[in-house]
Amino acid sequence: MHTDETREKARLAQQEKAERDRLLNKAQQEEAEKKAIKAQIIQLITLNRVQRERGDVAYQFADGTRIKKIYVTQQTHTDLINGRLAIVRLDNDFELVSAVTAQKIAQRDQQVVVVLNQYEPAAADEDDPYAAYQIPDDLMW
Repeated sequence: MHTDETREKARLAQQEKAERDRLLNKAQQEEAEKKAIKAQIIQLITLNRVQRERGDVAYQFADGTRIKKIYVTQQTHTDLINGRLAIVRLDNDFELVSAVTAQKIAQRDQQVVVVLNQYEPAAADEDDPYAAYQIPDDLMW
């Protein structure tokens, strides 16, 4: 009777150890996967970043609850507004990448992509009295 009880305790202890090992292994795999994704994102940004020329035009964007500002050329400003370029976070800095690259990054981690505009020209309202007036692209508020 005593040996059956000892065997049962040993079997339960072995099952508990196997479960702990399985959970630890799963946690280690998830951590390795996170590191691999982070490495992929860093590689995507460093290989595809657009060289940012410092310009006179300020582009303001929201980074969480803060408003950030970078100075870019007029062409880069237009590309950011029209969704051809995006702003992504790399460590404590911001980089410009193409919209396609930003979408690939967003598939891995949405929080790295700070700005990715979707440009859709507004449909003209037929009753709009100002429809004949064009808004200049360089209008700054």
